Amino acid sequence: QPCWREYLTTRIEQNMVVNCTCPISECHAQPTTAFIYSIVSSEEIIAKYEKALLRRYVECCSNLTWCTNPQGCDQILLKDGLGYGAACSKCSWISCFNCSFPEAHYPASCSHMSRMTCAKCNHGFCWRCLKPWRPNHKDYYNCSAMVSKAAWQEKRFQDYNERCTFHHHAREFAVSLRNSISSIREMPKIRNLTFVLDACKVLEQARKVLAYSCVYSYYNQDTESMDIVEQQTESLELLTNAL
Repeated sequence: QPCWREYLTTRIEQNMVVNCTCPISECHAQPTTAFIYSIVSSEEIIAKYEKALLRRYVECCSNLTWCTNPQGCDQILLKDGLGYGAACSKCSWISCFNCSFPEAHYPASCSHMSRMTCAKCNHGFCWRCLKPWRPNHKDYYNCSAMVSKAAWQEKRFQDYNERCTFHHHAREFAVSLRNSISSIREMPKIRNLTFVLDACKVLEQARKVLAYSCVYSYYNQDTESMDIVEQQTESLELLTNAL
C-alpha cells in the first residue's frame, strides 16, 4: 500500500494520473477512482486528482469549454445556446468559441485574428505579436516584388496597428478606472457611484469594438461599404473620447 500511495501521489502531482496503468510493465490495468480514494489520504492530493478528472471530462466533451479570460477563470461554459455577446456568468468575460483567439473580437472575423499573409511571397505572421508563422522566412518588407507597394502596405499596416494598440491600452485604462472606483465606493460617506461604474463598462466595451474595428477595416479597405464603416467608427471614437 505505501508503494501504491507514493506512485499515485507522484502521478497526480505530475498531472499524469488520468489513464495511468499499473507500474508493472506487463500489466495494463488502470486504478479505479474508488481504489485511488482508498489509497491516497491527503486532501490536497485528492483535490488535484479531482481537478484532473474535471479537466479530462471537459476536454472530452465537444460541447463544453473553459472560460478564456487571460486573468484566470475556472468557469466551465456550455457552447450550445451561447450566441455572440454571451458572457461568462462568473467573470463576465466574452469568449470566442470559433477560433483560438481568447476573446470575442467583433467586428473582426476569426480569420482576421489568426494570421496575415503577404499576397506576393506568402509570408504569414501573427497580427498581435507580429512574429512569423514560419521561422525561416525573410521579413515581409524584404519581399522583392513591388517594393513601393510593399512600403505603402507597411505604412498602412503600421497606422492601423498603432490605432488598434492605442484602443487596447485605453481599454486597460477603463478597466483600471473601474477597479479604482469600485474600491472608492466602499468608503464611508461616499455617494452612490454606480453611474460612474456603468460609464466605465461602456467605455471598456467601446474601446474593445474600436480596437477590432481597426482589424476589420484593414482587411476590408477596398469594399464599397467601407466609407460608411469608417464614418461610424470615427463617430464612435469621438463619442468614446468624450466619455
